[in-house]
Amino acid sequence: MIEIIGTKKSRDTAKAIRYMKERRIPYSFIDLDDRDELPEKIWKSIFSSVDDPGTLIDTSSRFFRDGGYQWREYDPEEELREHPGLLVLPVIRNGMKAHAGFSESFLREVL
Repeated sequence: MIEIIGTKKSRDTAKAIRYMKERRIPYSFIDLDDRDELPEKIWKSIFSSVDDPGTLIDTSSRFFRDGGYQWREYDPEEELREHPGLLVLPVIRNGMKAHAGFSESFLREVL
């Protein structure tokens, strides 16, 4: 089953949910606003799907700017685990495959 990880405020998350509903594809939604952290299994699948965990960080987010991340050195995996608000939303996951950001081509690939 497809998992959509995001927030209700995110436009791209809403776009992914709408895509699934319009095609009557079953999915589950994980709202980051309702959780303090994600299970390790989810993080492993997300990190194993990308070459550079730094690409998962939304450098245009308010959390990134307000946290001063552009001026400091940090481990992307560690920071994402501690602060999921840094993620590019939505994260779309199917098994061990994951993609950050809305991507119609990724959804077609995993369906």
